[in-house]
Parts: sequence; structure tokens; C-alpha cells
Amino acid sequence: MPLAPVGEELSPPERTRFARHVILPGIGDTGQRRLRAARVLVVGAGGLGSPILLYLAAAGVGQLTVVDDDVVESTNLQRQVVHGVADVGRPKVDSAVAALRALAPDVAVTPVGQRLTADNILALVADHDVVVDGADNFPTRYLVGDACARLGVPHVWGSVYQHDAQTSVWWAGEGPCYRCVFPTPPPPGAVPSCSTGGVLGASCGAVGSVMAEEVVKLLVGGGEPLVGRLLLHDAWRQEWSTLKVAADPDCVVCGAAADPQRPLGIEEEVALESESASAAGEPALPSISVAALALRLRDRDAGADAFVLVDVREPGEREVVTIPGAVAVPLAQVRHGEGDGLAHGADGIPTLVYCKSGARSAEAVRLLRQRGVDAIDVTGGVLAWVRDVDPSLSTY
Repeated sequence: MPLAPVGEELSPPERTRFARHVILPGIGDTGQRRLRAARVLVVGAGGLGSPILLYLAAAGVGQLTVVDDDVVESTNLQRQVVHGVADVGRPKVDSAVAALRALAPDVAVTPVGQRLTADNILALVADHDVVVDGADNFPTRYLVGDACARLGVPHVWGSVYQHDAQTSVWWAGEGPCYRCVFPTPPPPGAVPSCSTGGVLGASCGAVGSVMAEEVVKLLVGGGEPLVGRLLLHDAWRQEWSTLKVAADPDCVVCGAAADPQRPLGIEEEVALESESASAAGEPALPSISVAALALRLRDRDAGADAFVLVDVREPGEREVVTIPGAVAVPLAQVRHGEGDGLAHGADGIPTLVYCKSGARSAEAVRLLRQRGVDAIDVTGGVLAWVRDVDPSLSTY
């Protein structure tokens, strides 16, 4: 069933612009008028949001709302094709609006430059025919998924990491919702972000285009949407495959016994985890600033200090930037005890640990200290080093 109503007759210029749709079986004149009357909410103007927004605007979707509270960074340009070099430092929603107006001036684009929360998500979702989720973090994904399931709005979702991607259409009442298939988020830090693990830029285009196709199909009522199917893409092997997925009758969001007053998203779950961690009374980690580290490195080079500096990031990250004089021991090796020999080999001198910004180094320090190593966390990691000590270095 089409989700968008049939709009007014196409004008001659519109009929010319969208001629390849008008002559296309499954869309035609009526389908194009539905697209023009449609309202689509796109969450994220990043790697997935970029091709989604461009193709939906090009397709003539009448009203697009784009939500993103971030600004354009130079590291985005490798895959976020809706932005350009001149947009670095600009809010992503503003950059996206400018690009879409240049491409399709008749499309109404509404920017929402704020973070989605439980307080604003329901009103936004309720005002649109379809929601497209290109978010890059689990709190936003669960928030969007919960809101769409509660309101019965189709939720086109995708995720890309390194060379791998997934996409589906979650639709409570017609098939599973996001929570049915992914009932609980992974532990914090268990799934690396693309900023630490990398991402093949073109994969965002491939999967974002699939997501745009799903939106068009839902709006015009054509084809077979990915409801009840999870589409998997391995770009490195260039393989596509699908898994059947089903609604969970006991789902806490869309199941028969679901509580309509249940808080949306995972903010409450994260808060409970934080309270549990605080209740454990875990002592604060010993730490050192990057400025102090710079002084100690100078003293070490002069033979006036002794310590081991350990980098727990992945090899690819170290190819971008490193702190001079560091020894590489990825966090996975520390977790499995492979870093203990290096640390103990320091003969009792301190082991200073850093990562990109602090999360992985803190975990490594905790593990090492539990094993009797005098480990110290380098606050802010290599990003702080570049910012405060050597701005000439690359960052990511």
C-alpha cells in the first residue's frame, strides 16, 4: 500500500525533469505525484545520509527533514558526499540544505540542527510518512527505532563499518521492529566506530542508495520492501546476502505486552549501568596530561626519566598519527594478557598508556593495574597531543 497520497498534477517542466520515473513501470505519473506529496525524515547527514538525501531530493520527494547536530570536518569528506571542502566547520544540516537546494530547488528541506531526544523524537516521527536512519551511534538508533515502532511508522535503517554493511526496513505491525532483532545494545566500546576502525567510503554510497530505493518503494507502494529481511553487504568480497528476520512477540517495544509508557531509547539503560559502576566504588585512574607527557618524554630522551609509553590503538590508526617513542600493543592484546610481558619487562618503571581520546586507554590501564602493573592513563590520547602539543600532526 502506498504511504504517500497522490498529489496535484505534474507541471510540464516537472514531467520533463522526472520523465525517467514517469515512464518507469511501478512509478509512473501517479507514483511521481506521490513522491512530490511525501514527507520523509532523514536522521543523519553523514556517510549514509549524504547519498540518501541526494537521491531522495533528485527523485522529487516533496518534503525532506534532515536531523544532525554535528559540523562538517575534513575527515568526513572521504565519504560524506553532500558536503564539500568549503563546508568544513559548517553545521552539517546547513551544508546539506544548500546542496539539496542546488540540486532540487523545488524540494522543501527543513534542517533540524539538534540532537534527537526522548522529548522531541515522537513529534518529529509522527509528522512524516517514512523515517530513514543513517545515525552512527547506538543511542540514536535505539531512540529512532523505539519511536517508529511505537507510532507504527516505517523505519528504513542502515549501518556501515569498514567493508561491511547492513540494511533493512523495520515496521512494527507489518514485520519486526529494530528492537525485535537487536533487543539490547552492545556494551560501551564493544563495537568500534568508523573513526577508530575505518570505513570504505563507497560502501556508504552503495548502502545509502539501497536505503533510498526502499523509501521510494514504500512511498509509491511498489516492489517488495525489505520488511522481514536483513540485507548484508560485504564490499571486499562484493557479496550481497539476505537473512530472514521476524517480529518478536515478546518485544518490549512492539510486542503484545509492550508498555506504551516505557522510556524510549537506551538512555535509561545507560544511566543504570553508570549508577552500577559508580556504586562499585571503583577508584579514579592515575593519569597524566599530554603536556606533562611531553616533558617526561624530553627527560626520558635525556636519560633523566624512565617509563614505557604504550599505544593501544589499531595499526591503521597509528599510520595516521602517533606520539613519538610509543610501543604498539593493541587493546585486544592487553585484554588477552599479551601486553603484560611488555609492561612487566619495564622492571618496575611506570607504563603510560594512550589511545585516540581516552576510552580504550582507560580500559587498558584498569586491566594492567589489576595485574599489578603501574599503569597510568594519558588523558585525551593522541587527539589531545595534536591539539595541545604538536598541531602540525595529522588527526582523524
